[in-house]
Amino acid sequence: MKNLRIGFVGAGFNTLFHLESLVEVRDCTVTGMVSRTRASADRAAARAIELGLGDCVAFDSVEEMAASDTVDAIWVNAPNDSRVAVMEAIAKGNAKRAKGLLGVACEKPLARNLKEGAAVVKAMADAGIPTGYLENQVFSPSVERGKEVIWQRAVPLSGRPYLARAAEEHCGPHSPWFWQGEVQGGGVMNDMMCHSVETARFLLTPPGAGRDSLTLVSVNAQIASLKWSRPNYVQELKDTHGPEIDYANKPSEDFARCTVTYKDAEGHTLIAEATTSWCFVGAGLRLSFELLGPEYSMRSNSLETGLEVFLSRRIEGDTGEDLVEKQNAEQGVMPIVPGEAAAYGYAGENRHMIQHFLNGTQPRLTFKDGLEVVRILMAAYRSAETGETVDFENVDLEDFRPAVARGVWNPN
Repeated sequence: MKNLRIGFVGAGFNTLFHLESLVEVRDCTVTGMVSRTRASADRAAARAIELGLGDCVAFDSVEEMAASDTVDAIWVNAPNDSRVAVMEAIAKGNAKRAKGLLGVACEKPLARNLKEGAAVVKAMADAGIPTGYLENQVFSPSVERGKEVIWQRAVPLSGRPYLARAAEEHCGPHSPWFWQGEVQGGGVMNDMMCHSVETARFLLTPPGAGRDSLTLVSVNAQIASLKWSRPNYVQELKDTHGPEIDYANKPSEDFARCTVTYKDAEGHTLIAEATTSWCFVGAGLRLSFELLGPEYSMRSNSLETGLEVFLSRRIEGDTGEDLVEKQNAEQGVMPIVPGEAAAYGYAGENRHMIQHFLNGTQPRLTFKDGLEVVRILMAAYRSAETGETVDFENVDLEDFRPAVARGVWNPN
């Protein structure tokens, strides 16, 4: 097979980013779309057609699309609280096919907790469907190229890197469900820390080596509600997303930091530092990465683009995100991120998944890797709640659910 026909579950902001990225990817078309409402599925399908990605049609259900002989693989971008149900529906649809699906790829995080994550992994394993975990920042050009140069040029002469830093910061999510801890599974930690801890781990891992080349030792973390629990911003959330988003009574964290300690095969200590925020004030989304070793370092910042504009106060226009994702202003000196879908890694991850599903080989990241990321996040929430470092040898997280996800977290 030379062309992978993709169906999407979920038709929101993230799926639209994926569609933009697929314009740059060979050997694929988009032929199916499912969403919670038929109207949103129809709109996303129309966008896929507009981009020249194929004759995309909307389906009435996940099971119907999974059973269709016009879809070869499915990308799951549905809200976090639906992950288990979506995978079960895919498995049911797949059972009705003459030839099974070639793959299912799922956006981050894989699940809201380890129990749900295990159910997601089991559903696809029982159905015999290959999986891919969609972690776009690992595939961003700056991360891949930076890692390649460091490990090829610096490591052989001075030794392996020992410290990686990753951060993702912006002004807050687009959709209401992200702000609801019980639906999303937490706040910014669950939403974005998955990116940062996985990218930092990737940078510290030797090229071609598996996840087991680094041993998880411990996690220390902190969460806080720094901005959105203030009365004026509580009201802003209600005005923007509806009265059910009530950060006075059910807040989620808008800041999180996490330090993950690893050991490599030789017993060396390695540190990954991650920071995430929904209360960043700047031009827009900022992704930053650093890798440090004995005689070298690398760094990347997505807002240092090399392209910017200046718009005086006399130039007034509608608000939007035409210059950078999560854009915060329309005047002054503004960076422009050319080709955001590629710069953030969407094109790279989709190219990778498509080729592995077509070739019947295992992608770099599978659902099992996604489950390990969930394990780190649960340890981080546990550490933030107890104020203590979590040692992986002495903790059982299988039934753990963060206080934010249970709607009982008190940030004070």
